[in-house]
Amino acid sequence: MRINGHSHLLPYPEQIPRFMKEREIFWIDEDRKYMIQKNWKRPVTDSSFFLNEKLEWMARHKIDHAVVLNLSQLYGNGLRVEEMKQVLRWQNDFNAQVQHQHPDKFTCGFVIHAGFVRSALWEIERCVEELGLRVLCLPTHYMDSIGSWRTIFDPETEPILELANSYKLAIEIHPYDGEKFINLENVAWRFHLVWMLAQCADAYHFYTLMGYHEKYPGIRVCFAHGGQLAQINLGRRIQGFDGRPDLFKGMMHPRKAVGHPNIYFDTLVHDTYSLELMVKRLKGTDQIILGLDDPYPLGEMESEPQSSYPGKLLDLALAEGIINEKQHQEIWEDNVLRWLGAEHDLALQNRLNLSQWKERA
Repeated sequence: MRINGHSHLLPYPEQIPRFMKEREIFWIDEDRKYMIQKNWKRPVTDSSFFLNEKLEWMARHKIDHAVVLNLSQLYGNGLRVEEMKQVLRWQNDFNAQVQHQHPDKFTCGFVIHAGFVRSALWEIERCVEELGLRVLCLPTHYMDSIGSWRTIFDPETEPILELANSYKLAIEIHPYDGEKFINLENVAWRFHLVWMLAQCADAYHFYTLMGYHEKYPGIRVCFAHGGQLAQINLGRRIQGFDGRPDLFKGMMHPRKAVGHPNIYFDTLVHDTYSLELMVKRLKGTDQIILGLDDPYPLGEMESEPQSSYPGKLLDLALAEGIINEKQHQEIWEDNVLRWLGAEHDLALQNRLNLSQWKERA
């Protein structure tokens, strides 16, 4: 199979609850041209933002299955508590409906707000036990209950990780909202092109320093956009750790997390030099999954100006000898399934008819 481990999906305008538009939280115009929030507007750049068109797009590009993450605009940061609960619950119900209607085509994620831990735990339980969702989508940073911004990997969020660990969930770490806490003018798409990578690196920094990859062995964490800055920044982190040990008391050395079997990265790094660094850094490809970030324009989409198509980067890496045929196929399939937990997820095995994984189990 060819499985896309990083995809997004918009609801059709009529599927969005009225209160979300009335309160200017999030909506889509009737012509399906823009996604909109208060003081924010973004063009819908491809028809495959929507379900039926997404299925056609997948068939055209021979993509058998996709992991659909939550919409980053709906992390709920800054909303009033009751609004946040309603919005996240609706998002999770929408994703669950997509997975239930097309179980062979989509594995969908669900989202919680880490600033309200008790509510987050209830929602995790509901999504896993009632909705059958097993991919927890977390932002790199969140606004806590007193309005301060924190990294998602923090002692305050450990109960969330403990419950995810008990369920053996896959976790996706995705950046957004940088312009809300980084005091820079929002021009030239800087928060998507530069700061999102820094946000991912910051989350990875604390995930590994806190030793959560060992403390919670049941979860498998994937960092979006290749954790690109985290790859190139390892040497600086090591030098800082060794040079100022007084700043890292009780923390784990950065080198110990490299290549850990429960830490994954997707392929969305946009050039083969970056992908090659990832392969060399991780001493192979076992922890790399295919991620297209479709249908966003920074995703790997078909594009004449860029002479691009879904899967191009991996094909180039194969042609340049960075990976071999076996690794090429594993990144498209086996590695994604390992991250999703196919080994112990009987429902996933049945949905995708994974006979070889049933044999392993």
